[in-house]
Amino acid sequence: MRRNRRETLSLLAGAAPAALGTFSVAGIASPGLAQPRPKGRSAGTGQSPLQTIETRIGPLEFTHGFASGYPTDATIEKLYDERDFQRACQAYLWALPAVSFAAWQRGVTDQLGARNGQIVAILSYEARRGILTANATTPYYLGFADLTSGPLVLEMPEQGVQGGASDAWQMTIPGTETPGRYLVLAPGQEAPGDVAGLTVRHSPTFNIFLGARLTDTDPEKAKEALSHLRMYPYAQRDNPPRMDIRDAGTTAWSGLPPRGLAYWQRLDEVIQREPVAPRDIFLHAMLRPLGLEKGKPFKPDARQAKILADAALVGEAMAKANSTDRRFAGARYRPDAHWDFALQLDADDPDAFWNLLDERASWFYEAVGAGPSMAPKRPGPSSAYLSAYRDSAGNWLDGGKAYRLRVPPKPPIKLFWSVTLYDVDTRALILNQQKTPDRSSRMDLRQNADGSVDIHCGPKAPAGFEKNWIPTVPGKNWFAYFRFYQPTEAYFDRSWPLPDFERV
Repeated sequence: MRRNRRETLSLLAGAAPAALGTFSVAGIASPGLAQPRPKGRSAGTGQSPLQTIETRIGPLEFTHGFASGYPTDATIEKLYDERDFQRACQAYLWALPAVSFAAWQRGVTDQLGARNGQIVAILSYEARRGILTANATTPYYLGFADLTSGPLVLEMPEQGVQGGASDAWQMTIPGTETPGRYLVLAPGQEAPGDVAGLTVRHSPTFNIFLGARLTDTDPEKAKEALSHLRMYPYAQRDNPPRMDIRDAGTTAWSGLPPRGLAYWQRLDEVIQREPVAPRDIFLHAMLRPLGLEKGKPFKPDARQAKILADAALVGEAMAKANSTDRRFAGARYRPDAHWDFALQLDADDPDAFWNLLDERASWFYEAVGAGPSMAPKRPGPSSAYLSAYRDSAGNWLDGGKAYRLRVPPKPPIKLFWSVTLYDVDTRALILNQQKTPDRSSRMDLRQNADGSVDIHCGPKAPAGFEKNWIPTVPGKNWFAYFRFYQPTEAYFDRSWPLPDFERV
């Protein structure tokens, strides 16, 4: 920053720039600056007077002012607490994908009872509510595996399935999104001698996740595609086990990231069991003073626990602001409405996404999984996501009010579109008595004369539009995702408009 001559002289004379706060230093006059009122107080007979600086974290005391003196013991403690708190807030945002993975894995294994590598079917409304921003239209099949016991074979069907495998940071393992038979190796594992018919893929973490959605509308074709989705140990390659999919049914469970100290406990699990990526070395160094260190038990003392609990609260508040009011370039779909690109991953350079702290946190606070097929740049077998949090007037979407979303004719999709509502608290499917969180072009919706479709969201169904209604809950905010399954060119060139939710 360029300084004028007076500011330069002030710095040379020993005064700090005004950005540091208001100084109360007695007896020091700086050229061109008003003499500050003294707030000095003696620390005791024969000791120097303490000088106070007012800052955004409160008053800080120094023996001879900020430039010439030392901080008092109380100020030192305050500064260390603030340093660790700020680090923890940023670590909260950084850790979202890993903590979400760990929470999801615990939910599937501990609450749904899945074995290591077993695929679980998430089909019901109740089961889908355990997943961040789950789609309410297509069935989910997912499973978690720990590779410490050996390599794993993954079989992705030729068609009818969209998905792939990801590591413990939810980073897609390259190549696993396309059909084929893969041998997935953990860090330090070498490919065995017999890999005939298998494509070798290396996971940067020991724990991996398989997620797949059935996209075929024909039930028989979907069933056939599902029969070819497999995950089993390499040792069983000659006689693969029968596919044993565990149906979650209507079991209430949660794979959502926890709050409070539990958030850091999930992060510690990841730190202890997974390698440290080179890009994360400094974050690990920042967490050590807070009791989170690889190879050491996480037993925070009272001071550390208080800082971590506060940072989990403020960190989540930052994450919520970062998701619902995006302030990074290219977030908006079109300037004429409040729809954002939910996932800002460059499909041509997906690895770069993992170095974008804010963009990454905005997605993983409210969603799971991230890969090129979820943020396409051109038509193909993919899906695209837009998110909205405000109405046409710029106000937050409110469960006690009624809205209309007019979906224009000729939507740019090859398969179908859907609009889904989510609860702000859990980021899961909106919880209403009707168990109706979405409407899609696969449903029998009432159309307008021009081919547009009006989706109504509110506490009561408008007369004649019951089939187009998504019930909301008074006293709670909500947000929406608009999904394009296999989007076409009008989505990519943004010539197809998607209006805001309008109050009615």
